Amino acid sequence: MKQRTTSNGKNLIGERLKLLRTAAELSQRDLANRLQLIGIDMDKNVITRIETNKRYVTDFELQALKEIFNVSYDYLIDGIE
Repeated sequence: MKQRTTSNGKNLIGERLKLLRTAAELSQRDLANRLQLIGIDMDKNVITRIETNKRYVTDFELQALKEIFNVSYDYLIDGIE
């Protein structure tokens, strides 16, 4: 089975996460704080690593990001609205 990866990293949502975060006018620290409020232990450095495709995203984190930004899984993963 062929492993699906991005051309430059470990996740598919890095660029979209950064776009969503900046469109919502949230700093990485602000986003980390919101995630922590809903039980996802993440700090600014983890968000940096996700946005630069240097860290995998767990299913729990993906679900939390979907809820915070009110987008679908399809949008986060494939960019499909």
